[in-house]
Amino acid sequence: MSPAFPISLFALFAAAVFGQDFTDLKVERVAGGYAFTEGPVWSHDGFLIFSDIPSNKLLQFKPGAPSSVFRTDTNGANGNTYDVQGRLYSCESHSRRVTRADKKGKIEVLAERFQGKRLNAPNDIAVRKDGHIYFTDPAFGNQQDTRELDFYGVYHLSNRGELEVVAKPKGRPNGIAISPNGRILYVTNSDDRNVRAYDLDRNGAASSERVLVSNIEGVPDGIRVDKKGNIYGSGPGGVWIISPEGKHLGTIKIPEVVSNVAWGDKDGKTLYITASTSLYRIKLSAQGVRN
Repeated sequence: MSPAFPISLFALFAAAVFGQDFTDLKVERVAGGYAFTEGPVWSHDGFLIFSDIPSNKLLQFKPGAPSSVFRTDTNGANGNTYDVQGRLYSCESHSRRVTRADKKGKIEVLAERFQGKRLNAPNDIAVRKDGHIYFTDPAFGNQQDTRELDFYGVYHLSNRGELEVVAKPKGRPNGIAISPNGRILYVTNSDDRNVRAYDLDRNGAASSERVLVSNIEGVPDGIRVDKKGNIYGSGPGGVWIISPEGKHLGTIKIPEVVSNVAWGDKDGKTLYITASTSLYRIKLSAQGVRN
């Protein structure tokens, strides 16, 4: 099907932590030839959605079939996720807004301004099971030149449609995920090279900001969690696995620069990885929180 790449450091940690021998597991490259892949998420219809940002497309990959175009003219869609109703959320970096598409493809704008000013360039997004929405709003490259807001933001969009700022970090927030129990929000920061955590209450409000992982030797990007609360995301050399306490458990080596990850397949035990020009996957014993 595709080239296979060995796991290195991850094998040293994973057998003890996950109860699985990773020595013989291989990472598969299942699709390639793209400009820059991002935003993977497993759909309720049994296939993976991911972005090719420069080509302005959403792609789909269904196991056993070639990848194909899911949607064009995406306004630079970056991060994507689904809610429990099967609606697709996208961070449109070029149009500087967050949108939601229903199952028929009708697109609704959820957020594009804060206090009358346009958002910077929404990057990644997570939706809690009860419908509370969280997204990051950094600005990379020429997005810096057209900013109207004087800060980078992490936002919460409530069930009532109210947009509030969770945090205004000095560095640019990037990847975002929610713990399995819905009580902790995780955010990576590309400039500060760390992962922050926030407590979430029943109303979706965030508090108690703290740094979970610091001094990352690379640019942390997209993240997801498994059902035990471990965090999987882009880091130096591939996919980093971090415990809920912030301990680096190991690294799945990937031959391209990782941008994001997502859990997929019927059992939720396959980790899909977007990296530079390609899409990879690896079968694990851990079961992921899909969206």
